[in-house]
Amino acid sequence: MSIQSIVDLVNGLLWDKLLIFALLGTGIFYTIYLGVPQLSKVGEGFKLSFGGLFKKRGESEEGSMTSFQALATAIAAQVGTGNLAGVATAIAAGGPGAIFWMWISAIFGMGTIFGEAVLAQKYSERIDGELTGGPAYYLSKGLNSKFLAAIFAVLIIFALGFVGNMVQSNSIAVAVHEAFGINKLIIGIVIAVCAGLILIGGMKRIASFAEFVVPFMAAIYIIGSLVIIFKNTSAILPAFQSIFVGAFSSQAVGGGVLGVTVKQAVRFGISRGLFSNEAGMGSTPHAHAVAKVAHPAQQGMVAMVGVIIDTMVVCTATALVNLVTQANLTGLTGAAMTQKAFELGLGRFGVVFIAVSLFFFAFTTIIGWTFFGEANVKYLFGPKAVNPYKLLVLLFIVGGAMLQVDLVWDLADMFNGLMVIPNLIGLLILSPQVVKIMKDYDNNFKKTL
Repeated sequence: MSIQSIVDLVNGLLWDKLLIFALLGTGIFYTIYLGVPQLSKVGEGFKLSFGGLFKKRGESEEGSMTSFQALATAIAAQVGTGNLAGVATAIAAGGPGAIFWMWISAIFGMGTIFGEAVLAQKYSERIDGELTGGPAYYLSKGLNSKFLAAIFAVLIIFALGFVGNMVQSNSIAVAVHEAFGINKLIIGIVIAVCAGLILIGGMKRIASFAEFVVPFMAAIYIIGSLVIIFKNTSAILPAFQSIFVGAFSSQAVGGGVLGVTVKQAVRFGISRGLFSNEAGMGSTPHAHAVAKVAHPAQQGMVAMVGVIIDTMVVCTATALVNLVTQANLTGLTGAAMTQKAFELGLGRFGVVFIAVSLFFFAFTTIIGWTFFGEANVKYLFGPKAVNPYKLLVLLFIVGGAMLQVDLVWDLADMFNGLMVIPNLIGLLILSPQVVKIMKDYDNNFKKTL
């Protein structure tokens, strides 16, 4: 068997059969076990995230981030090429109804990500003066399983730090080359230099970059999407109709794909949604672990806000743009469909707009993923290995920009899928601790506020 066929086999088992049920099931379990925090805690999460946005905020402690900086770093990783390509792929393969199931995955994923953030907070530690944490730390210290922790750490370094960043740099290089005709090697070098300048500044510079760029990036993309949506006001209701009808019926409605089954809508909607917001995958806890908050439960509430922004806002904007422009009927899929939608909506400017958006989405993901990988390098090899790791990441970024990356995309999916398994084991076994922390917040800490 070839490498490609082996990777395809593993991905088929992981994403088509195992993980879609394991991730969604964990989300449902946490939702029930925690008493539906999506309703009871999300309002507080928004207040904690944005309540002091226009007030003068205090500096975070040395070697940590503020709660908002941690959220911005998590969103930097969550909002990436999946928000452009993954949404379009879900629509192409599962019809407009896939978007409804993407929303469902986000709602239950909020329960999972609450647990991840709380455990990351509880088991964070200082290494060489900086806070660090994530699944490797709560698997090692909470579950007392250095074996599972080491497996997770190795997988995420490859999944995000190396292979994932190759995919992101390739996405940037292809989009910028098609929009402006710039040589891909030059693009790769520019990406690596820009990333290097941020990464060399450590946590403080990453935090400053994320809290400035991520809100700006998301706002511009949403505004561009809304312009197209409201230019096609007569198509808005039919778009929503096709989403809700397509979620439960194989009938083609409002631009739906004839012959697409409800099973396909469920499968592609949930899998692409979970892949986009990363709930349960073990990536974003690395950002939430380093937030300086008064109580671990507070960062769990903040983490839920990240899923809302990623899936309910950014992914939904992409979906509606594709549906109201009927780019989903062009036969295109992935990023090409979304690029066509923006071209149909904004003309030539749409091509440039989506290239620039893709650059920021993918570039911020590179920064976030490199930071997440760094926490695991520290866990495995100590702080002295961080700089060699960053240098390797920059080399992978340059290489990824020039390569044909079909196999690399599939490898990224495989490593991402494999790293979910030890993380979910930890989340399920340690769930009583999450409940205990939330009850402590409700019964003790909240009364002192």
